[in-house]
Amino acid sequence: MSFRKVHIAIILLAAVVFLLILHHNILGLTDILTRQSSDSAPLVFQRLEALRDAHESPPEERQGEEIAVVIPGVEERLGGLVAAINSISSNTKSNVVFYIITTNDTKGHIRSWLDGTGLKRVTYKLLAFDTRVLDGKVRVDAGAEPVKPMTFARFYLPSLLPETKKAIYLDDDVIVQDDIRDLYNTPLRPGHAAAFSDDCDSVTSKFPVRGAANQYNYIGFLDYKKERIRSLGMRANTCSFNPGVFVANLTEWRRQNVTRQLEKWMELDVAEELYSKTLSASITAPPLLIVFYQRHSNLDPLWHVRHLGSSTGKRYSPQFVKAAKLLHWNGHFKPWGRTSSYPEVWEKWFIPDPMGQFAPIRRHGEADGTK
Repeated sequence: MSFRKVHIAIILLAAVVFLLILHHNILGLTDILTRQSSDSAPLVFQRLEALRDAHESPPEERQGEEIAVVIPGVEERLGGLVAAINSISSNTKSNVVFYIITTNDTKGHIRSWLDGTGLKRVTYKLLAFDTRVLDGKVRVDAGAEPVKPMTFARFYLPSLLPETKKAIYLDDDVIVQDDIRDLYNTPLRPGHAAAFSDDCDSVTSKFPVRGAANQYNYIGFLDYKKERIRSLGMRANTCSFNPGVFVANLTEWRRQNVTRQLEKWMELDVAEELYSKTLSASITAPPLLIVFYQRHSNLDPLWHVRHLGSSTGKRYSPQFVKAAKLLHWNGHFKPWGRTSSYPEVWEKWFIPDPMGQFAPIRRHGEADGTK
């Protein structure tokens, strides 16, 4: 009997050891699978709101379907982001959700500015853009201005907003003076993934931009001496469009795999230098012009009154600026800079930085209240 008890004890001890080893292996396998799942996540799109970087306004303040508005949040231009958000949220009662594309280094500053001021009423989500996705896709010419990677984030909207069917994209140097719902409701024709504002519309074409040759046509953006460009059959005098404001049908964008089409032309430009040597606008425009050639809908011209940043003069009358639904200071002269066109319109919507890191630059005299 004593031998039998020892035998049973040995069997029980072996069973316990086996179970302990099995438990350890299962934990190890789980850890491996977790790491693999994390490593296989998209390189570009980390949803920062998972790190408690989302803020929602009370449900009773939001009405109707969600209107997704995507704006880049760049550290040195956060004043523009804040003014744009303030102007949009103040002119609508719609259920607007701001998707702010930014970096991990900037998200804290954005949260502080939005949550610590009157903008705590808005609903926003922070999205991280990993610029490594641009490796090998952006050509950097000697002597050219530094490439701003965040400007390419608009190419990746469907992946940044995987559950969204329709969205508005806005640059951070805009002010909205009407209900953003009207822009969101812009009709898009079947098969069109986006709506832009053509540069030949009756508003902008009347006011030439200094130093920008062929500024309203494809030939101003693409090198028609290159066979690859000529073989596309695109007319050189076709009206171009500005990509700083557009409405996107993300369902159609995904269906046509527009993002990959854009990446293809970026890669070809790196290899063959397909963009115009006199390119005066953003380098994000050429691939968009190619992919959306005769395949985009049009915005109401008043929903994209642009070129306010092309000079310090007042290219539009005060009456027209007041009537415009969206103003865009594209160009070198930003409304938060030392000199610009109609800075007082922008300043109406600017909210001072509670952290004191951003402040508009003004000429001596304007800063102390004298003229």
